[in-house]
Amino acid sequence: MISLATSTWPEVPGDALLVVPVGSVEQHGPHLPLDTDTRVATAVASAVAQAVPGAVLAPALSYGASGEHEGFAGTVSLGAEALHLVLVELGRSACRWATRILFVSGHGGNAPTVVRAVQLLRYEGRDVAWWPCIVPGADAHAGRTETSLMLALDPATVRLEHAAAGDTRSMSELMPALRQGGIRAVSPNGVLGDPAGASADEGGDLMVGLFARAEGAVTRWEPDTQGMLG
Repeated sequence: MISLATSTWPEVPGDALLVVPVGSVEQHGPHLPLDTDTRVATAVASAVAQAVPGAVLAPALSYGASGEHEGFAGTVSLGAEALHLVLVELGRSACRWATRILFVSGHGGNAPTVVRAVQLLRYEGRDVAWWPCIVPGADAHAGRTETSLMLALDPATVRLEHAAAGDTRSMSELMPALRQGGIRAVSPNGVLGDPAGASADEGGDLMVGLFARAEGAVTRWEPDTQGMLG
């Protein structure tokens, strides 16, 4: 794997796949760090870059579109339009030397913006795609799934003594209130789900699954109409 951040320009191949983690700085309940999404995206992007010969791992874009979390201290959101502009300009610039670009998104709220940016870049003739860090059957936010992932990735950052359930209703039930008032309107502690039962072992298994699905998607490289690898 080649790290873009620590390489010199002659060490960067001119026909590389550039893998860019896209995360967020947003509340993840009282027990998980604000950069949880960035850490997950970076771990997956790193695994992809290690699996693909000559791939280059870019520094993460740590800020995303997290307006739904702005009712909580610590959340910093670029907003959809600023994130869109950053992704498009990054893609245009990097495609001067990279053959392909893959955005690995760790925050669900980034998805509509990433789709728009990738579609525009592809329309302009650039081979750009994206992949979401989605765990099948996961709870919505800062519950058992993300807590397990963080226990596997960096247990020192998890404050299990502060972990508590939030609103455990389905997203279909929550969506009207979320659209109107954000996460704070439905969950005072910022959690959608229940972290009870989370473990590093479970998180490790979930990460292995994410790695395998991402690597398989990149190997096939068949972007759909939204530019997403499946």
